[in-house]
Amino acid sequence: MPDDTTPRTTGNPRVADPEIVGPQTEDHAERNFLAGPDDRGSEFVRVLRIAWEFIRGFRAFHFVGPSVTVFGSARVQEGDPEYEMAREVGARLARAGFTVITGGGPGVMEAANRGAREAGGRSIGANILLPQEEAPNPYLDKFVIFRYFFVRKVMLVKYSYGFIVLPGGFGTLDEAFETATLIQTGKIRDFPVVLMDSSFWQDLLDFLRSRLAGTGKIMPEDLERFVVTDSPEEAVATMREAAINRFGVRSSHRPPPRRRRWMLE
Repeated sequence: MPDDTTPRTTGNPRVADPEIVGPQTEDHAERNFLAGPDDRGSEFVRVLRIAWEFIRGFRAFHFVGPSVTVFGSARVQEGDPEYEMAREVGARLARAGFTVITGGGPGVMEAANRGAREAGGRSIGANILLPQEEAPNPYLDKFVIFRYFFVRKVMLVKYSYGFIVLPGGFGTLDEAFETATLIQTGKIRDFPVVLMDSSFWQDLLDFLRSRLAGTGKIMPEDLERFVVTDSPEEAVATMREAAINRFGVRSSHRPPPRRRRWMLE
């Protein structure tokens, strides 16, 4: 993988028309699915729809290269410290040879995608259809849309070598703890989870130490899975170390997998 000193590209980093993959109209598919038992025919059709959503996601992400997922709030603006931190993280990830994956929306997601684009890297959004969902941010090469939260979560985990979590709300916490649970239970390998902005996470970490680890609900070493830092440089170095030393990624410049027309790729 290239080092973190690769020069930035110049010019306009925005992508006016990213490649959009997936449905663009909310049809309440997941809400209906979770509403309880339905007739067997409808349930069978849903299984096929879910299977196709997985296949579409696999095809969309298979060719993106070594990736890191960045989580964080949609409710921060350019100029906020969290926005600028995410922007630097995105740029450093791109210069380290990673594709940056986010939810594709505004706020921290936009900032990380923007930083990646400004550094000449690849920038992907994995979005979920919601009634109030924002349009894709303008710094994406590809915008992949899912109906089902659980399918989207699989894609964010399956194709990433690590996870960087900036301050956020329920969605961010859900993503961070689900990832930590998968690592704790051995369902995925020991990927790094970096929490950025130590002051934001301090109260939560104190709670986890005192109320969970302190009463035996989790093991003390479970908390060691989190790397807490205020440094984008340290966060990306953690991702780079994991990709190279743990998972054997050597170069992001190897030829991409060949697309197979018989698979409609």
